Amino acid sequence: MRGCAVRRNPFHEGARVSISPPPDGVEKATDAAEAFAESSPEITRTRTLTWQDPVPSAAAGAQMAGLDYVRAIQSGEIPPPPIAVVMNFSIETLEEGRAVFVGEPGEEHYNPIGVVHGGYASTILDSALGCSVQTMLPQGVGYTSQTLEVKYLRPILRDTGAVRAESVVIHKGRKTATAEAKLTSVETGKLLATGTSTCLILEG
Repeated sequence: MRGCAVRRNPFHEGARVSISPPPDGVEKATDAAEAFAESSPEITRTRTLTWQDPVPSAAAGAQMAGLDYVRAIQSGEIPPPPIAVVMNFSIETLEEGRAVFVGEPGEEHYNPIGVVHGGYASTILDSALGCSVQTMLPQGVGYTSQTLEVKYLRPILRDTGAVRAESVVIHKGRKTATAEAKLTSVETGKLLATGTSTCLILEG
């Protein structure tokens, strides 16, 4: 029988938190958070997520031109992808060769050093970059990201508020397309990060 791991709770002097280790021996973050929720409710936050099976949406999108597909997601005719729910962002503007996303990072996106994880900026930039390419693709033609380069210019905090990722396609060939994007604070307009992506174009 496996025993329980006991750790000191740094938020309550002398308190201990007991956690049953997972089968692979690596403690899961979700389990640790649940344990601290019991011992430290005053610092505990919760967020409930609701999403739809993404496979039917992808199948529907395969039957549409790229711009029509992402506009259907923007208008709510097709469910948003689960990543948009997890990362709390959505499509603001769409044109051929251009996509603008707006998101609101929060505490749930923090890393261990007390700022929003760089993966948040990378993800919203990657989404805008990919969608700007997708707006230029006809029905039956898909894409996938080949490269992504992100430069972080300012930290993102829970007090930063909404951020905007704007991407524009700067080159589209037969087999690849390249796009550039900027991530800015909606409130201040300050530049937070930039991104560049090359996407492979996949003929059906």
